[in-house]
Amino acid sequence: MSVVTVSAVGIAAVLLASQLKGMKGEYGFFLSAAAGLFIFFYGIQKLESILKVVKEIQESIRLNNVYFVTLMKMVGITYIGEFASGICKDNGCSFLGSQIEIFGKLSILAVSAPVVLALLNTLERFMA
Repeated sequence: MSVVTVSAVGIAAVLLASQLKGMKGEYGFFLSAAAGLFIFFYGIQKLESILKVVKEIQESIRLNNVYFVTLMKMVGITYIGEFASGICKDNGCSFLGSQIEIFGKLSILAVSAPVVLALLNTLERFMA
């Protein structure tokens, strides 16, 4: 599948969900959630191929494994947080969606703090 196929699935789901909301609102939500999960899991499959390439880059550069793991955690937090936030906002709970976004950003900051400290220590050694 390509971006065109995934986009077509998303547009079809939105059009069908908007039609169903007039009759039974919960059916529109379920259809949107199903399409979202379909696209989410398809995206995860694409992420596997990206992980392989990043792993090869890591091995050729001889990057510390901690940095790679931290980067992957940050990508995962972003992906899941945006997905959950989008679902909340689409269903009229924009406050909850915004809170999920804020929590995701704080989680990324917490995960990346050791990397920032290591960078500052490295810079300090070069400056001294």
